[in-house]
Amino acid sequence: MVSSAPSRFAGGCACGAVRYECTNAPSAMVNCHCRDCQRAGGTAYSPTVVVTRDDFRLSGEQPKYYEVVTASGNTATRAFCGRCGSPLFAFTSARVDFVGVRAGSLDDPSWFQPTADVWIASGQPWDLLRPDTTKHAQGRRTEARDAEQPVAADGHE
Repeated sequence: MVSSAPSRFAGGCACGAVRYECTNAPSAMVNCHCRDCQRAGGTAYSPTVVVTRDDFRLSGEQPKYYEVVTASGNTATRAFCGRCGSPLFAFTSARVDFVGVRAGSLDDPSWFQPTADVWIASGQPWDLLRPDTTKHAQGRRTEARDAEQPVAADGHE
C-alpha cells in the first residue's frame, strides 16, 4: 500500500456516466511512458494508480473497452466512457489481479504521487521526467524478472 494515498477513493469520466470506487489504498503509483499509453491518452505518459481488482468497483454505465497487444506481447485492455471518451482505467493479461486507474479521472487527483517512471525507453524527448522518481527503461516487472529480483506490479506491460 502507498502511504500518502487515501484508503478509499473514487472517480469517473468527464460526463459522469461511468463511475468507479476503490475500497483500499493503491499498491503503486507510476507514470507509464510506453507508446500504447501515449496513444491512448494523447500525451507523453499515463499517470497511473495501481489497485487490486478485488478493491475496484464500477457503477453507472458500463465503459467501452479497447484491446491491444503491447510491445511486451501481453494484451492490454483499456476502458473509456462511451459517451464522452474519457480514458478511465486499464488492465493487462500480464497481471490480471491489478487495475491501472488514470490519475486524471480521480475525483481528487491532488494526492497522486508517482514513485516510478516506467517504459522511459519509449519516452518522448520533449517530455521532462520528474527528478524524484525511480526510472525504468521498461516496466518494473520486466526489469525485475530479467535481473531475477522480486517483481513489483505497476499496472502496465
